[in-house]
Amino acid sequence: MPSDALILGFDTSAAHCAAALLLGDQVLAQHHDEMGRGQAERLMPLLEEVLASAGKTWADLDAIAVGIGPGNFTGIRISVSAARGLALGLGIPAIGVNSFEAVDMSEGLGVAAVPGPRGQAYLAPADRAPYLASADEISDILQDGPLKTPQADQIAVQIAQVAAQKLPNGSHAAPAPLYIKAADAAPPRDPAPVILQNDPAP
Repeated sequence: MPSDALILGFDTSAAHCAAALLLGDQVLAQHHDEMGRGQAERLMPLLEEVLASAGKTWADLDAIAVGIGPGNFTGIRISVSAARGLALGLGIPAIGVNSFEAVDMSEGLGVAAVPGPRGQAYLAPADRAPYLASADEISDILQDGPLKTPQADQIAVQIAQVAAQKLPNGSHAAPAPLYIKAADAAPPRDPAPVILQNDPAP
């Protein structure tokens, strides 16, 4: 693996479709679209646009970096599935990066946070595993310091940068979604359909 690896990072874990191309410490190209839906249709064309704008092709890539959440269930599945498929087809590693890792924590203290449903937020304090905090708990935390959240226009760059740090470590497990909470969708209440089979002719 070259010291200055060419890494394509992308994320659709929230209301955006974001991608960036990183070569070593240099950001060759980046783009993000704010969008509440349609990421599945937009992602691959966006990746091709980012590659083309830097004069690169799929064959030039050394690794794929993908945001694994937490966030929107459907969006996370879109990106993770795309990353695993691309890595398999191109024969390169895919590295999963969670949104907490992509938060810029360089400006002093704070708690890494990812916006959640209904005024809640996913938090990753240093002393415990990530969890979904209530709106009241968030208000209490804000009295002690700021919440630091991913920025849509920078998240793909930061995902690629984190992946670049992980890449020299060797083998990487296939990216897997980080959901933290169960899906809001409830299972159907209707009983499963019964499949009728015709009796064989005597």
